[in-house]
Amino acid sequence: MSAPRLLLASASPRRRELLGQLGVPFAVVTADVEEHEDPTTDPRLMVAHNAALKADWVAARHPADWVLGADTTVFLDGHALNKPADLAEAAAMLRRLSGRTHTVFTGIALRRRAAGVEVDRGVASEVTFKTLTDAVIADYLAKVHTLDKAGGYAIQEHGDLIIADRTGSLSNIIGLPLDETKQILTAAGLVR
Repeated sequence: MSAPRLLLASASPRRRELLGQLGVPFAVVTADVEEHEDPTTDPRLMVAHNAALKADWVAARHPADWVLGADTTVFLDGHALNKPADLAEAAAMLRRLSGRTHTVFTGIALRRRAAGVEVDRGVASEVTFKTLTDAVIADYLAKVHTLDKAGGYAIQEHGDLIIADRTGSLSNIIGLPLDETKQILTAAGLVR
């Protein structure tokens, strides 16, 4: 019997890239689930639910393997800013974030069904935006594909145009907090 694999239950290219930095081999199995994205839900609960939903779906189909799920959202004024539906909504999100500080929440879930392992963790970081003009917003949206990104932005792509400051994990803001993920995978014996 072969050793258990690590499966990333995410279609996100950013998560694939970040997880790759830990040097642990993994495969991607995208979870076929409908994520909970009610913007009025507590963001910590929403990302924890979605991360677990993805990990549980893949773990049910690969019970001998380790499965890592994650979900990220942007939170401002009591509402989650999930992925924008179109460029107009992305621009509206950037206007709301302009000149303000918001929180980025990520939920992480590690599962191994055959061993009864369920580990869940939440991470928060803060991002402060510069005050953005409509011209800067238009320039940013012309340079960065934002429709698959919570809050309608990517800190790692032309962040100098929109970001004034941040506190906490940069990789969390991108979509997978590496320090916490490494801790979880190390405890599971997957990373040394």
